[in-house]
Amino acid sequence: MTRALEIAGERWSFLILRNAIFGGMTRFSEFQRSLGIAPNILATRLENFVQEGIMANSKGDASEHLEYRLTPKGLDFKPVIIALREWGDRWAAPEGPPVVVEHEGCGGRVELRLFCKKCEEEPKLKNIVARPTKAYTVYQRKLSKTTDL
Repeated sequence: MTRALEIAGERWSFLILRNAIFGGMTRFSEFQRSLGIAPNILATRLENFVQEGIMANSKGDASEHLEYRLTPKGLDFKPVIIALREWGDRWAAPEGPPVVVEHEGCGGRVELRLFCKKCEEEPKLKNIVARPTKAYTVYQRKLSKTTDL
């Protein structure tokens, strides 16, 4: 989670990803106009997304403008945006959700659900725990080496 937040865990980053994923935005000017973000901040965030492989940049089809397109890694951020939206709609939107997420094919509401691959049940939140793996031990060792002086 920490590594993911280092890449995209900043307010502007989430909003840029939201607009790319759900608004189909690809151009610098579209992001800037829709978000009111300072050009230097936007440029930094977009460059970071390109470096991280979340977006790829290229010249637009019919123009000289640079476009930022989501990669498969960037598109995999869609459920994260949906989860944050669901939480915000429940706890921070007293007038109700400003936007709904729908299945394009039938118009039904889309929501995220937790699912156990082993028993194929939907576990209650209180019954979900996190357990460290071997990768965690490797990460902790690397972390302790960088903090030891």
